[in-house]
Amino acid sequence: MTTHSPALPTTLDKPARITIRGTTKTGGRVTIPRSVRRAAGPVGLVLLWFLTSATGVLPESVLASPVDVLNQAVELTRNGELPSAIAASGRRAATGFLIGATIALSLSLLAGLFRLGEDVIDSSMGMFRAIPWVGLIPLFIVWFGIEETPKIALVALGVTYPLYFNIYGGIRSTDSQLVEAARMMGLGRLGLIRYVILPSALPGALVGLRYALSTAWLALVFAEQINADAGLGYLMSNAQQYFRTDVIVLCLVVYALLGLACDFAVRILSRRLLTWRANFEGEA
Repeated sequence: MTTHSPALPTTLDKPARITIRGTTKTGGRVTIPRSVRRAAGPVGLVLLWFLTSATGVLPESVLASPVDVLNQAVELTRNGELPSAIAASGRRAATGFLIGATIALSLSLLAGLFRLGEDVIDSSMGMFRAIPWVGLIPLFIVWFGIEETPKIALVALGVTYPLYFNIYGGIRSTDSQLVEAARMMGLGRLGLIRYVILPSALPGALVGLRYALSTAWLALVFAEQINADAGLGYLMSNAQQYFRTDVIVLCLVVYALLGLACDFAVRILSRRLLTWRANFEGEA
């Protein structure tokens, strides 16, 4: 007697995946693109801001409307004040960042690669990190005066700590089994640092870079309140004297956009440098 078993499918059935005008429909569920979801929060806040201003719930004496801020942005861009202020602030942020990054990289390599460096440097950095860097502004004014030096020094100080601790932590989190394997393969100290330790520390360094860039712009907001004669902080100080909330909000928005642009650049850099590293990016 011959029996016939039912034919098995050669491939597993998968839910249909249909893309319609930028949205993805999987198994009857519509997935909104991530770019739209990312923009939903800021757009919603701006709409709420506009509605509360238009209805009078939020008076202009308290906070200018988005329309007034936009008009002020057009006016300051047309007369050249906003571009020159962005350029002046950008120079300060870039100079302070480069100085702080150089210090942080040097100290983190010494503390991360050598026990003597750790004993001398790490405890001191941990102690100084507990001091609010904004609280050092009066001391910087006493030391460096009221010109450009204290502003750049404050930015450099704000950058140093997140970069140092993330690079140092990345170096010390290197898998000891990889180190032993590299030594068994005959790698010397320089080869071990180049091919094992530094690649292992790279993810932590990039995280520190994101924090450092955001801290640089945050420090600049405080630094440019020190007798500034140019820059976004200078515009904010003048606007404060005349209760111009439209200019103040505009400068804050520009600070935020500059920080967001830096963060986006680091994200792209991370994707290019860490292609060998599979990351969990969350559920859909």
